[in-house]
Amino acid sequence: MLHHLSFGVVDLARSGAFYDAVLSPLGYVRLWTHEPGAGYKEAAVGYGLPGAEDEFAIRLRSEGAIVPGDGFHVAFRARSRDAVAAFYRAALEKGGRDNGGVGLHPEHGPDYFAAFVFDPDGHRIEAVLDEQA
Repeated sequence: MLHHLSFGVVDLARSGAFYDAVLSPLGYVRLWTHEPGAGYKEAAVGYGLPGAEDEFAIRLRSEGAIVPGDGFHVAFRARSRDAVAAFYRAALEKGGRDNGGVGLHPEHGPDYFAAFVFDPDGHRIEAVLDEQA
């Protein structure tokens, strides 16, 4: 349904390091980096599966990132519970904050294993393995 999604961030280096670390256990990699002044409209970093097009990007917004309110989040698909746990650990190590912990979340389904965090700008993100999906 979606082609791609972007978040505005206030510090591209900090957020790039954060997303490099949290997306790696899920199998996603940095596909491109647009540096300021290199002929691109804006400084940005794109992520996706190796050899594919970007599906998620972060874009520098020096005037401030506008974080959507409660009710909006992005969930990244994980391939294993270990990957979800590694996502969570990496998030906390790289400046993210807990937003619901890591483990089974039966409020979303009997086999819904997920980690919920805030990124350094306050965006709500999740890694999820829904074993019934």
